[in-house]
Parts: sequence; C-alpha cells; structure tokens
Amino acid sequence: MVTRVPSREPRQRTRPRLLARSGATALALVAASVVPGPPDAPGSAAAHAAGARTTLTVAVAQSVDSLSPFLAQRLISTSIHRLMYDYLTNYDAGDQRAVPGLATAWRSSPDKLTWTYTIRSDSTWSDGRRATAEDAAWTFNTMMTDEGAATSNGSFVGNFAKVTAPRADTLVIRLRKPQATMAALDVPIVPRHVWEKVGDLSRFNNDVDFPVVGNGPFVLTDYKVDSFVRLRANKDFWRGPPKFDEIVFRYYKDQDAAVSALRKGEVSFVAGSPGLTPAQAASLEKAPGIRVNDAPGRRFFALAVNPGARTKDGTRFGDGHPALLDRGVRRALFMAVDRRAIVDKVFRGHAVEGEGYIPPRFADYFWRPSAGQRIAHNPAGAAALLDRAGYRRNGEGKRVGEDGRPLDLRILCHATDPNDKAVGKYLQEWWGNLGVGLEVDCRDNVSDPWYAGEYDLAFDGWSVNPDPDFVLSIHTCAALPSRPKESAATDNFICDRLYDRLYARQLAEYDPAKRAVVVRQLESRLYDTGYMNVMAYPNAVEAYRTDHIASITTMPSAGGNIFGQDGYWSWWSAVPAAGASAAGPSGSVRSAGSVLGGLGVAVAVLTGGGLLVALRRRATAEDRE
Repeated sequence: MVTRVPSREPRQRTRPRLLARSGATALALVAASVVPGPPDAPGSAAAHAAGARTTLTVAVAQSVDSLSPFLAQRLISTSIHRLMYDYLTNYDAGDQRAVPGLATAWRSSPDKLTWTYTIRSDSTWSDGRRATAEDAAWTFNTMMTDEGAATSNGSFVGNFAKVTAPRADTLVIRLRKPQATMAALDVPIVPRHVWEKVGDLSRFNNDVDFPVVGNGPFVLTDYKVDSFVRLRANKDFWRGPPKFDEIVFRYYKDQDAAVSALRKGEVSFVAGSPGLTPAQAASLEKAPGIRVNDAPGRRFFALAVNPGARTKDGTRFGDGHPALLDRGVRRALFMAVDRRAIVDKVFRGHAVEGEGYIPPRFADYFWRPSAGQRIAHNPAGAAALLDRAGYRRNGEGKRVGEDGRPLDLRILCHATDPNDKAVGKYLQEWWGNLGVGLEVDCRDNVSDPWYAGEYDLAFDGWSVNPDPDFVLSIHTCAALPSRPKESAATDNFICDRLYDRLYARQLAEYDPAKRAVVVRQLESRLYDTGYMNVMAYPNAVEAYRTDHIASITTMPSAGGNIFGQDGYWSWWSAVPAAGASAAGPSGSVRSAGSVLGGLGVAVAVLTGGGLLVALRRRATAEDRE
C-alpha cells in the first residue's frame, strides 16, 4: 500500500539530498547517546528503570482518513496498518528487496500464472486464533468481488483470476496474465472471522470495537478522530515483540505546536507529511537531547491538473477549467514554474529538483527528460504558448479566451502543509506575470472537492514503494470511478490509452532490467501529456528525542527515513533510552543485542561517535524473492 502514500496527499498519501540505490547496503540503526530527561517523560530512563510502561509518542501533521485497510489512503493510515496487520511479504529495511512476512516462501509455475505461498504457522491474531491462508484468500477474494473493499489496493488484484487456500499453510493465486508484483503485494491481510461479519465495507472504518484484532507488531487499542491513535505492543508477534510497550500517534494541525511539544518532551518524535520545515529543522539542530534526521525522501511534490473528471463509462462531472484540456496551456503554466527556486527558497536545499515521477531514491526506476523534452523554466516561451492557444492579454493585462472568459484558475492546497502555501504564493506571482489569475484554495479536507472534480489544479504527492506499480496504476483508465463524485483509485482522472498499454507491459515483465525500461517509458508518457508536473523530491526531515529513543531503524540503511517506511522497522525496532547500548569508559560499544532478531541483517549502531558494523548474512531459504 503506498505506503503510500500513499502520500494523495490530496488524500495525503500517504516527500532527498543523498541518492540511495535500492538493493545495496546493510541495515543501519541510528542510535543516540542517552540524555537524562524529565522523570515522567515517555520512554525516559527514569520511567523505564522504575518499571513504568514505555510509550513512544509520535507527533504527526496528518489525520487518519480510515482505519480500514480496504479504504485508507493517507500515509499516516497506511503506516498504522503496517503495524496492525501482516502482509504476505515485507521489504528489507537495508536494501528494500522482498523478504518474508506472513508468507515464508513463494514460487511461481513455469508459465508465471500460478503463484503458491507458504503461510507461516507461528502468526496468531491478537484474539488467540491462528492466522492462516484462509484469511489471506478471503482478503483477496473480497477485494476482487466488492468494489468498496478495492478502494485502496484494488490494482493489486485486478489481474487475479482465482484465489484459494487448499491448506492452512498454503495460498494459491491464479492470474489471468503474468504479474511482476507478486512478491510486492502491499495489501494488509485481515482476519476473516472478524471481517466477514462486516456489512458494508465501503462505509466501515474499523473504529468500533477495541482492541482491534490484528497480527502485526502492535495492536490498536484506542482512537479519537483528529486527535490520536494508540497501539500496544503485540507480545506474541512472530518476529519478536517491539521494545516500547505502546506507541501513540498524536495529531497536530499546527506543526509549530508539534515542534514545541518535542522540545518540552511531551512527544518523542516529530515528522509526518510534509515533515519539518527548514526553519523548524534548523531550530532543532542544536537543541539538547534532540536529533534531526535529514534523509532522501520517498515522496514527490507535484502539480496535478484536472483533465476533466469522468467515470469509467465516460460520464463527465466536476467543474475543471476547460482551458486545461489544451496541452499547450498546461505546458505554458509549467514552463513558468521555477523548480530551482522552489528547492532553494521553499525547501531551503532540503530537496532535489523534480523531473520524473519516481524519486531518485529508487535509482532503477528514476527517469529524467531529455534536453529536448524537458520543460525548462522559460516565462517568455510560456507567454508565446498562451498566445498560440488563443489566450491573449486584454487591456488590463489579463489573459482571456476567444469567449472573453479570463483565464482564472484554482489550486487545491492542504491547509496543514506550509510547502503548499509557500509554493502557492510563487505560482500566483509567476502565473500572474503571464496574466493568469490563481486562487490558492487551502482546505483541511481536500478529498471531497478532489473526488468531485471541483478543482482546476492541486498540489499532489505520493510516498512511492520500492515496487512502483501502485503509483503508476492510479493514472490508468481502470482507476476511474464507477460513479461520479465518489472515492476512487484514480489520482486525477487521467485516462490515456498509450499509457495503459505501457502500464500493462511493465506489469507483465518479470525481467527487472526490461521492466525498468518500460517504467521509464511510462514516466516519459506521463510527463509529455502534461497532467502531472513534479516540482521537487523533498527530503524526509524529522526529529526525535534521544532521551526517549536510544536507537531506531532507518530505511534504507544508507541514511533513510524513519516515519512512513515501507514496513514496520522503525517503530518495531525502536529502543527506549534506558535500554540502549552505551559507550564504556574507553568509548567502546557495549551492545544490548541486535534489535532485528532473526532477520539476518546487518546492524550499524552509532553511539557517542563509535560505529559498529556487522555485515549482512547471505539470504536464507525463507528470504527468496
């Protein structure tokens, strides 16, 4: 699940200075020295020593859209689901390859149309019942037959022909055509005996009975809308229990208030979408007991154009400006955007200038336009394009069409995202110089007008998974809604037949190198159609208290992010400060033991200037891809 993000962040899905290659290095733990904190601070040394419950409190700038894994799309929601439920496979925190989850092994038939998964025998639901292949089969079959259940992740099962569970430890998926994502099905597996009692899955938010039955590293115990989500450690989790007794995600509409709470020790960690602003990060760099993590992000920050909202059967709805159906107009607007200025002035260097759809962190799929294809910053060229499109300046300098209607546009903006607001002001200036008016419409809820097609442009962003299929699927014709103004898998109603043909080719291609070529062709097509314009790839800028958290896993290992990972590694591995490794009198490292248990991965612990690196063991039989 994109993890998506993903971050639309219109459904805020669920955003690099270093460019980390996928599949390169061993798992790292970012560890900090222990700094004494308030006696009753969450996870503080004093509290831990006294035997008190250790709580990891995470301040987030995004509220939960749904606790149902069938409906959720925001990054915070999908991140929580990774803690609540196991997936068939997981992504290795070090090199992001597929590793066992609920499935210990998987294999395909020679024709690649039948996939068989071995389901582990040591995973139990939090109500004591064993998790079996029948739970996985029910999850997938429900998504295949119930449109509401397919809201979040329907693209993964669209090619499924049949799913069965012949035994408790065996899941069999039959495909219509080969599908390269069978080791990367980002779908939370839910307990059949609980969910089959639910009536309308399109309306059930999974927030009725607590604790919520799950089999992940944490169990959901409490939730208050637009306030907090509380989870306790699952002591019976098959990979081993988390080190913190509970984790609380606390929603802050005001990011400055979240930073203040971190300074006071009221929360342990601050991040979430869109992350810390450069000013906030700078203010925390030298704060005692606080560490700032500034790493390559897995997100992109883009402008999305309403191409004319429509359903699968072609029914039009919404009120997008018709001028944006003209590719020349779209190109003119994007030519007026100074991406370098956005990186320098808005992100203050904590980002990389935008190009293709997949962030450079995923080097195998990263694409950049050729010199002749690139939409370079060229205000004069933009003005000429608008002239040719029939939008000329009137006596007041405003662009008007042949019908006399002024070219005034609206852009949806997330009220809680300072980057949206800052870039919106620049767009008003740059497009205003062209004679184009722009209303920056900042809202707490951007999903409703987005689904209704009642916008012209929108600030868009997704958290991209190591396998890019999901974020590519949301621009296919199949992602369009069945009925107007309802939740759908589409990002912004794009339906392009050439794009669809390329999408089908990459999905059926098992050779990684050949598939990467097709993925880059998809990005090229998306760029050329001009409905999506990636302006930047923001860093993951986040901070945590070292007197609460002694060590925590980043992903990938070479300086990756902590919040919003493709997995549960950060929160599962986090060690309370009192239980951390500590430097001895001579500065040597005394290890409290690898927090990664039986994963068989490298551990790099950084503490007080000492660095201990253990090389990754060869993959075990269970770790096959």
